[in-house]
Amino acid sequence: MEQIDCRRHPGEHGPALARAPFRSELGERILREICAPCWRDWLQHQTLLINHFGLNPRKPASREFLYAQIRAVLFGEGDAVQIDTSKQGTIAPPS
Repeated sequence: MEQIDCRRHPGEHGPALARAPFRSELGERILREICAPCWRDWLQHQTLLINHFGLNPRKPASREFLYAQIRAVLFGEGDAVQIDTSKQGTIAPPS
């Protein structure tokens, strides 16, 4: 299995993803810079975001929110949204 130098853990090598998760520039960037374990961690976090905010990934606004969170969480670009579990059931989707 190919190893890459993961952006989230500088200086450490991890297994590369088999293919880009999206057919876009962001997907190619993830393939080049993020190891498979970090991507699995992101997928778990993404599930939490979808459930917490009641997101519908088929809606463009929800997808854009998730893409922005990918950039924030995996690449440190922007602010990552924190999940406040004390407000469960009272959170509206981000605007």
